Amino acid sequence: FRFYAQFIHAGDLVFDVGAHLGNRTDMFLALGARVVCLEPQRSCAQHLSRRFRNNPNVIIVPKGVGEREGTAQLYVCEDTTTISTLSHKWKNEGRFSATHRWTTYETIPLTTLDALIARYGAPTFCKIDVEGSEEAVLKGLTQPLPCLSFEFTREFFPDAERCVTRLLAVGPTTFNCSLGESTELLLPQWVGPDALFEALGSRPDPLLWGDIYARSLSPLA
Repeated sequence: FRFYAQFIHAGDLVFDVGAHLGNRTDMFLALGARVVCLEPQRSCAQHLSRRFRNNPNVIIVPKGVGEREGTAQLYVCEDTTTISTLSHKWKNEGRFSATHRWTTYETIPLTTLDALIARYGAPTFCKIDVEGSEEAVLKGLTQPLPCLSFEFTREFFPDAERCVTRLLAVGPTTFNCSLGESTELLLPQWVGPDALFEALGSRPDPLLWGDIYARSLSPLA
């Protein structure tokens, strides 16, 4: 809760992309934010609708987010729904590929961050947790946002680097990160991409993961 207070204030609009069961949404609401929840997994979207049905500050959008609008296949891990994914590579090459099975799939609608902004307005903060589809989500964004976060894992560092490159193409950006569920920023100051990945690459943990935070330096954000 206190961690997100540095990014979110009362009255702010937040996008929770990959809301799952709404735990982060709860934190954003506690800070006084209005939240648009993006969750394509049918069972999770139904849970969100029940959980927040009486809250006027929550909008549930049962869609995935990608590079363009359309449809996609969501691979569902029924025993661990947090690792359901749109990414074939993440499912077959990621850290869970040897221990979990994605036993079914759902055909889901896709929207984009740009389309969401056109409908709901630009968020002050956007949380992206989409199990390997982060780059596709960011390709659907063509305008700078004040701050956003996206998940990274060591085995897919190149994907995280492409995400950072994409954000820099949208506008000048500075970066930080948090490791695991630490809910604290790793670096004492916001840095450029080289310093970010130098700091992450120097960590010995072979299963390193966490979130990269991006703060726009554009006056448009």
